[in-house]
Parts: sequence; C-alpha cells; structure tokens
Amino acid sequence: MTQNMMNDVSQQIADVVVIGTGAGGAPLIARLAQAGRKVVALEAGPAFQARSHTPDEPTAQELYWLHERLSGGKTPQAFGGNNSGTGLGGSLLHYGAFLPRMDKREFHLHSETGQGVDWPFGAEEIQPYIEEVERFIGVSGPAHYPWDESRHYAYPPLAPNAAALKMRKACDNVGLRHADGPVAVISQGREQPHFGHREGCVNCGACHQGCRNGAKSGVDNTYLPLACAHGAELRPGCMATAFERDSQGRITAVIYVKDGREERQKCKAVVLAAGAVETARLLLHNGLANSSGQVGRNYMTHVSTQVWGVFDEEIRPNKGYPSLTITEDMLRPKDADFAGGYLLQSLGMMPLTWAANLVRADGRRGKALSQTLAAYNYSAGIGMHGESLPREENRVTLSEEKDAFGLPKPRIDYSYGPNEEAMHRHATRLMVKMWESIGAKDIRVISRAAHMIGTCRMGKDAGSAVVNPYGRSFDIENLWISDHSTFPSSGAANPALTIMALSLRTADALLKVV
Repeated sequence: MTQNMMNDVSQQIADVVVIGTGAGGAPLIARLAQAGRKVVALEAGPAFQARSHTPDEPTAQELYWLHERLSGGKTPQAFGGNNSGTGLGGSLLHYGAFLPRMDKREFHLHSETGQGVDWPFGAEEIQPYIEEVERFIGVSGPAHYPWDESRHYAYPPLAPNAAALKMRKACDNVGLRHADGPVAVISQGREQPHFGHREGCVNCGACHQGCRNGAKSGVDNTYLPLACAHGAELRPGCMATAFERDSQGRITAVIYVKDGREERQKCKAVVLAAGAVETARLLLHNGLANSSGQVGRNYMTHVSTQVWGVFDEEIRPNKGYPSLTITEDMLRPKDADFAGGYLLQSLGMMPLTWAANLVRADGRRGKALSQTLAAYNYSAGIGMHGESLPREENRVTLSEEKDAFGLPKPRIDYSYGPNEEAMHRHATRLMVKMWESIGAKDIRVISRAAHMIGTCRMGKDAGSAVVNPYGRSFDIENLWISDHSTFPSSGAANPALTIMALSLRTADALLKVV
C-alpha cells in the first residue's frame, strides 16, 4: 500500500475524489480503481503501520477522532473510541470487529410496526455484497448459525474467553439460544491479495487498540492494498473543507488542508465517506445537498446498555477476543413493549476503558469506586445493541465554536425517545436476570449508546431524503455519499458490514456514470 500512496494526480482531473478511507470509502475506492478509474482518497488522519499498534490504551487513542464535538440532548453521547476513528482505515483500525448481519425485518420496520422508516430496498438487494465482503476480508463464525442455517463462514470460531463462557451458561439458564458471534478476525493464517500474509488471531484481547499481526479484518489490510495495487492514490493528513462548483452546480474540485496549506484536487465526481457527523458537517458548512432539509437530521445510535457482574473465580476480561457469544433471540421479543429489537453479546474489556465507562455511567466515587475497580479481574459483562428510531430533533448542527481548521465544530443532540427507553428497560431486566442466574454479585447497569448512524438518509423521494437508494445526491448529480449517514434506520447489528456492502453497491452504480 505505502509504495502507491503518492501517485501524484494533483495536477490532473481525478475521476473520483473520495473523502474518507474507512468502511464506507475503502471498498468503493478499490472497486473504482480496479475498473481503471483515477481515484484520489483524502484522509484527515495519518498512515499507521500495524507494527506500531500497542495494547496500551492511552497510546491507542491516536487511532480515535479526537477533534472536539459538542454533545447535547437528554442522552448525550460520548465520542472518540466509542464510535470514531482517524487514519488510513478509519474506525476499522480500532473497531471491535463484531460483524453480525442486519436482520431482514429491519429493512421494513415501518411496514411491520408503523414506527420508524423503511429502507428503499430489502435485505435481498445487498445480500450478494454482504457475502462478497465476508469472503474478501475474512470472517470467523460457527458452523451452524441458529438464526440463519444458510449462513456459512470461512473460518472456525476463535477460542472463547471466560466472559463468553459465562454468558453461554446464563443463556442456557434463561432459555436463550446462543452461538459464537460472527467476527471479522481470522482464526487461521491466510494470504491476502496485495497485502501478504495475515496471521491467525493470537487472542491478545487488544482488538480496540489496533491489530499488530493482521488477524483483524479491517480495510487497511484488505481493500486499501487492493486499491493501491490498481493505482488509487491515498493522501493521509488531508482535511477536506470546501468545494468548487461550476455554473450547473456540479462539483469540480475539492478543497483540503494539508500541512497547514490549502490545496485543491480537480475531479469529475466526489464521494463523501466521512461518517455520520463529518459528512453532515461538511455539507452543512458548505450549504450543499440540503433541499430536503434532512442533512444532519435523524441522527441515531444503538441503544448499547451494558450489565456487568462480579464472579468468585477469575475472569480476566482483557484476555482473548472481547465478544464471542451472541444471541439474536431478542430481535423480536414476544413480550416487547417497543418496536424493533436488540441482540446481546458477551463483553470483555481492557481496564482503562472499563473504568472510564463505569465512572461515566455508574456514578460510583471514593471507596465504592475503589472496591469496584479492585474487582476488575473477576468481572464480566453482557451488552446489547438495540434499534434506535429516527427522530428529526436528534441531529447534527453547526456550533458557533471553530476548530483548528476554522470550521464550525459539530454539535450532536441526541435523546432517547419512549421506544429506546422501553428497550433499555427490557434488555436491562433480561441481562440482570441472566447474571443473577449464575450467581453474579455486585451487578451494575451502564447506560450507554454506541455507533453513529443517519444524518443523510437515503430514499426514493427527494423531498424527504438526501440521496437516492444508491447514495447519489438528489441535488448535485456528481456528489455521492457512502457511509452510515445514509442509513434510514439503525437496525440492531453493528453497522460495519452493512456499510462495506453498501460501499460496493454504490461503487457499481457510480461506475455506470463516471
């Protein structure tokens, strides 16, 4: 990848400029480059080398997007490692690599329940792309997946850690099915095209701090090397700030800042793949693609409540892959008083992250906090990811404060509605019951939200959506969006797999016109 990063086309007209190199950008960049298009990718963060990653949590913060964001609303969200990344590879450099698929019902939530929004297509539309992503990057999973017997994974599951084993016992006690979770981590070595050899997972437990041996399937060791091998140029350290347009309103160049200097790259088309906050901020700051008034609106997270307990025997929650047990039995609970549903996964966690979450959400201080922290090695968690309904008042706006680039800092207002509150209560009762069934002590609930979803929704109607079902702007014909900002609803699954699948689908549509 490195040797092709600086194929200089700055004085030429690129076919496509892509802003962002994570899950939404990288697959598209590779697809376009393979088809012979001149692609320039602008990445605000640096280029990291895998061998520089370390399990040290403070050091690993270099992988997080740390530009300040203002968080408001009744359920303000924490930013940083929880949901944002920087560098070539984006958030996938430090993501947890849990890779469930969206449930088919989640594409039609409004038709099913009268709440939320339907996607403009069903699961069958992106199923081929889902399977393509899984094959190319490498995914481990069980031989038999209880909720979809047709599903097959190329690699056998990783070794479960103690937290995963505890959750399995708890599931058995309360009558829930469970399985090894689908994870974007290879359990055996493989040769990755244009990257080289990737080692199988060694169960170090530091997935969120970057993977040193290439076992975790990001885009830095899959799609980006493929892109570079076919001539794509990756430019790290380039912060996109503005656009130039012609008399017809088409974008003709992207303005960006590199090493303190303003530069421009001429282009035939632009793809925004900067994530739900930064994509919306860039459009709002430049007054683009917002005839619908929907840019920045319908910001969603996953309801991601965690329940932790203390056990008599050592758990060592930092050991092994963090989350290897899953149950999807609650995607449509029979006793639900809410629309949608949630999945559950086991939780191990590195100590600093665990302590920070505890302090932020549990409210313990002084002696009570010290006693809890001392029980770290005996602690295990269960976490949920639940569907969040889109609401216009949950949104990204521009604040009056400016950042180092002179851009308005984004303000993100987010509040749970009645549906999210009801789902949180339902899942909390279940997770507490699960831990109680196997004798956990000092059970505590940590209310939190994870991931960033929405703000530039896709749809069929230009009056209520920002982009069409393929990610193309209704307002500017050569502007496309390829990231989780286009999701009309959140679903319950971690979003990375769906983002990558949609990225390939958008690339195929873009290739028909560029």
